[in-house]
Amino acid sequence: MAPLLAHKIGSLLFCPTCGTLLSVPQDGEDTVTCEQCAHVEPASSYEDIEITTRSHPEAFPSALRQKRKTQTKQHKKGDQGTLVSEKCPSCGHLEAYSKELQLRSADEGSTIFYSCASCKHGWRVNN
Repeated sequence: MAPLLAHKIGSLLFCPTCGTLLSVPQDGEDTVTCEQCAHVEPASSYEDIEITTRSHPEAFPSALRQKRKTQTKQHKKGDQGTLVSEKCPSCGHLEAYSKELQLRSADEGSTIFYSCASCKHGWRVNN
């Protein structure tokens, strides 16, 4: 009878007896022991496992990526500023009014003030 070997799902190995996730063998270890049922798995089961990870670009916001966005601007009446496509950090609404002011010295970037079109939350970004 052939010995039971761990079940592979992606880059994870599970105990064939109880289904517990098995630990990765430490350097020099020939076997891995299941913490639940004491099943002994050979470390060679971890050989030739290809690990592939994927993430969505929005999962890691980047200030540079934000600057590259094309913004649709609509001029509105009053002193609200310009309506732009910007996500509100408070409520998540995708439109905000913006104003750009030079608050620091001339050789420094300007400051952009945002106000959410929905909840009126205000924030600023140093450009």
